[in-house]
Amino acid sequence: MNTVKMVHTYQINGLALQTGDIVCTMNGKPDILPGEFWRFIGRLVPGDVDHVAIYVGPDGRCVEAGARGVISFNVPNGHWDTERMARQRGHLFDTFYGIASPLAMLEISEDEEQRMRAVITGYVLAQIGKPYNLNFLNSDTEDSFYCSQLAYKAYQTVGIDLNTGLAMEQLPGTNQIIYPQEIWNGFSHRQKELHLISDSV
Repeated sequence: MNTVKMVHTYQINGLALQTGDIVCTMNGKPDILPGEFWRFIGRLVPGDVDHVAIYVGPDGRCVEAGARGVISFNVPNGHWDTERMARQRGHLFDTFYGIASPLAMLEISEDEEQRMRAVITGYVLAQIGKPYNLNFLNSDTEDSFYCSQLAYKAYQTVGIDLNTGLAMEQLPGTNQIIYPQEIWNGFSHRQKELHLISDSV
């Protein structure tokens, strides 16, 4: 099937992932000055996970919505080297956190999973070139995107809602925002810490 050929596998920092999986990062990198700026920005977002990208393949190709709008970039040699990738990504500096896999726990056939991964990827690739969405409360627009909104809209195409209702306390309406942390908290994920891999749902 053509859809099967569209599904790729890769490893980032020792964690396996497939087309459609979501790469989760924390803003900032502690040992470089620009990283401190992005770390400050990350403090405005609830939780540890500040940013997401969608792995599409082949090799290390990912798609994200950032300051330059929706772009594709490459993770070289299976290693999240934020300094090496910075120019491609509009000088975004972040630290790899883990992989979220919303399709992992579904009781579906392998063929159906492959089809869904292909549909998600097709949607994400079709958005490349669109601008960044500064109106975080408008997560339903398809004219522009912020990082987790792009994943949210892509997964909507296969009937999965990544909005778990997370909100900022005492700020009405913020449950409409799609936060990177709720994608991490709400779905199967893998994290590599101190050479140990933990799987959670």
